[in-house]
Amino acid sequence: MNWLALLDHNPTLLYGTTALFALAVGSFLNVVIYRLPKMLEEDWRRECAALTGKEESGSQQPHLSLAYPSSHCPHCGHKIQAHENIPLLSYLLLRGRCSACDAPIGLRYPLVEAVTAVLSVLVVWHFGLAWESAAALVLTWSLIALATIDLDTRLLPDAITMPLLWLGLLLSLGDRFTDSSSAILGAVLGYLSLWSVFHLFRLLTGKEGMGFGDFKLFALFGAWLGWQYLLQIILFAACTGALMGVALILLRGRDSQVPIPFGPFLAAAGWISLMWGGAINRAYLQWAGLG
Repeated sequence: MNWLALLDHNPTLLYGTTALFALAVGSFLNVVIYRLPKMLEEDWRRECAALTGKEESGSQQPHLSLAYPSSHCPHCGHKIQAHENIPLLSYLLLRGRCSACDAPIGLRYPLVEAVTAVLSVLVVWHFGLAWESAAALVLTWSLIALATIDLDTRLLPDAITMPLLWLGLLLSLGDRFTDSSSAILGAVLGYLSLWSVFHLFRLLTGKEGMGFGDFKLFALFGAWLGWQYLLQIILFAACTGALMGVALILLRGRDSQVPIPFGPFLAAAGWISLMWGGAINRAYLQWAGLG
């Protein structure tokens, strides 16, 4: 309790502690981002093998997990030592290269760690030393993983989205971010709205405009924040997604037929609503003369 009181009365210590802890979390998120899709693919292969009665070659080998095998260089297999795995610092000391084979280390690793630290400090600054901060940090870290996985694989794993959806509903029992009625209605409307758009788009064009993971992610935000925030989230995500798509086509010559993952835009819009959604709604109501 004394430690919490010290943090509460010393903002510099609070934000510094948050940043250091979040850097470590960011390092773990890099593992989740890289391994979780591979773990899911491995599970799907095992399930297909079980259904067809054909045993996979190499099926006797230990299965990939978040803990096994230990972190290693994907180029030469060099096992990452503890002093080579210090968030941000090790990347700078190694100059972005493997100490064994000198292969480049992706810039994404320090970026994920840095973004995790910055967003975590913002969350604690906004909510203070409270239970809302702890919950918002869990959501923030999960959104970073979801957005990056979607960019890589166009997947939004149920292993992350579904527990978060249920957590949002449970939090509403204590009126942490919204009340239970708004949370339940938000989850239902969040899912059904994008589900309806998906089927209407497919009916009109014969194409699938988004994945089912997007429905669940939108429902997740409805469960956490309530139905009142769904409109601002989808408008912001759709507008930024459209602008980004146009920019990629004009500046990089991206094929307009190649889909852009919607999850990162939805995750960013939902996080902004988590932080400042109430102020955004009030500003809109005042502008519209309804407030």
